[in-house]
Amino acid sequence: MTTQLIDAFEFCRTGASREGVTPVAAMERLVRDCASSDGEIAWRAEGGTSRQGFPQMHLAVSGTVQLACQRCLAPFAYEIDSSTVLMLGEDDAKADEIEEVVDDETIDVIVGTRSMNLMDLIEDEALLALPQAPKHDVCPDTALLESVRSEKKSPFDALKALKK
Repeated sequence: MTTQLIDAFEFCRTGASREGVTPVAAMERLVRDCASSDGEIAWRAEGGTSRQGFPQMHLAVSGTVQLACQRCLAPFAYEIDSSTVLMLGEDDAKADEIEEVVDDETIDVIVGTRSMNLMDLIEDEALLALPQAPKHDVCPDTALLESVRSEKKSPFDALKALKK
């Protein structure tokens, strides 16, 4: 994946923005959670300042990835559409302080740097948008699964055969 280093604090201070489209295959951590490397993630990052005066970044990711269904193991298309607000602190102590002041569970506070890889943040957001246990709403071919279930013989059937 191409690295996009930014000075996170300058990015926020100037209200900068970047956007792009990155292939799933180029996101090493994301592709490990996918059934295939097909697909692309469209993303946008916008810098700004919160009402409280803290540096903040809006991140949005969207796209379709292929996941393996936990029920039938067949791959299926999963639509990612997620956005988040990140507030930046210069160090852990400042990040903790910001978290206390903001007191909002929907906002993540992270430690920012002057050489932050924007693509790592984008990939993090895509990973967080994945379900913990991906499943089809309705598995496409349950006939095979049902036939396996119906073939299972009860151990008591063998006893009945002996009794005859």
